[in-house]
Amino acid sequence: MDVTTKYIPEIKQVKEAAETLKGVAVRTPLAPSMTYSGAFGANVLLKREDLQVVRSYKIRGAYNKIRSLSGDEKARGIVCASAGNHAQGVAMSCNKLGIKGTIYMPVPTPKQKISQVKMFGGDQIDIVLEGDTFDDSNKAALAECRKQGKTFVHPFDDEKVIEGQATVGLEILEQADTPIDYLFVPVGGGGLASGLSAVFNALSPQTRIIGVEPEGAPSMSRSIENNRNTELDRIEKFVDGAAVKRVGDKTFEICRQFLHDVITVPEGKVCQTILDLYNKDAIVVEPAGALTISALDFYRDTIKDKTVVCVVSGSNNDITRTAEIKERALLYANLKHYFIVRFPQRAGALKEFVAEILGPNDDITHFQYTKKHSRENAPAVVGIELKSEADLEPLIERMKEHHFYGDYLNNKPDLFQFLV
Repeated sequence: MDVTTKYIPEIKQVKEAAETLKGVAVRTPLAPSMTYSGAFGANVLLKREDLQVVRSYKIRGAYNKIRSLSGDEKARGIVCASAGNHAQGVAMSCNKLGIKGTIYMPVPTPKQKISQVKMFGGDQIDIVLEGDTFDDSNKAALAECRKQGKTFVHPFDDEKVIEGQATVGLEILEQADTPIDYLFVPVGGGGLASGLSAVFNALSPQTRIIGVEPEGAPSMSRSIENNRNTELDRIEKFVDGAAVKRVGDKTFEICRQFLHDVITVPEGKVCQTILDLYNKDAIVVEPAGALTISALDFYRDTIKDKTVVCVVSGSNNDITRTAEIKERALLYANLKHYFIVRFPQRAGALKEFVAEILGPNDDITHFQYTKKHSRENAPAVVGIELKSEADLEPLIERMKEHHFYGDYLNNKPDLFQFLV
């Protein structure tokens, strides 16, 4: 095994990072949650990294890394690849330190994210849009580093980055006025999880550390199961702040030693948490920021009467995703269903469907139909929202009884992807 993968951050190094970050990273609140404490019968505390200046914890690692560079390295400039929070952390760090940085982002990156990076970086950063995916941008960024002799700032698999993220753990332990029984931390590439778990292993070994990944990108849990860092063939990118195909080599070695468990959470469950946080507590989070709270349901019996900390990692959510978030939440709750409905091509067929087939609380939310004059029946794609999942089977039975039923699309991913 390469000796570089055996690195473990020491408390001395993390405290030095905390000093470096003074005046740069906000000391975010460790706030009690009345909503979730009541729901789970536990003392639930939220570490609000969504309240950082760049609206995520990423400034900690980026600034600690860039600040540590030699004078010659700073003069040559730095490069990173990111379409999200890491880019904003790097941009702000370059601005504060007066260092030129080049940030590679995929061409399809939303304009809102690009404008945020420009705002934080000012005239110290250049943005290069390259390729269709993060991997394309990353390859281009690494190529520039090799060609220009610049320093690549990795989003997670770097010692100084890990030590910067680990300062979140120091703050939690300083802020908590009671011993912490459980700490839930989101896992993407593993920078935050490895830093936090190393700090707690040294200073609060009785705390159980639970890593939380999106169900569609279980790269850390798969690697721990395989006992080697394993790259996934494909991932679901919806929880973009925590969806990576391969975790870091350094972060993997730390996490497999110090994480007590790694759990995956369905993306639909994450969406429901996003909506609940907004509607009940007026807290806006991105999908990755809702991961840890989403995991509490799976530990309901275990955490009762315990002190639990959830790291809310970021709030860089795009408002244009709201419709998709609601849709995924309804699908997860089994309340949104899509069908191919075969309508007889006669007057009054739609009226019959509404009056005889739909239940009193059922709502049509999607309808796509084209009349075919050469057929007795013409298919329509119909999306129906239910008030209760128990209403589904009676609805299907009525459609079949009246010869409207064509097919059920929710369990056909090849077709369903065109609707959601």
